[in-house]
Amino acid sequence: MPAYKFVKSSYSGGNAGQECVEVARNIPTTVAVRDSKRPGGPILTVAPAAWGAFTADLRQPQQP
Repeated sequence: MPAYKFVKSSYSGGNAGQECVEVARNIPTTVAVRDSKRPGGPILTVAPAAWGAFTADLRQPQQP
């Protein structure tokens, strides 16, 4: 397995026990995502373009 370097989302609070996502973008062809409460658990990997589209969609205003 590649040596992913995970960082906690900037939207995650500093409190332990909160739902947090960690993202690793240190591998050029892959973005890895995991649950910070389960660092040994499953890792979702996606292409950087897919991650960019996903995060761009999250930044869009929500429709009623």
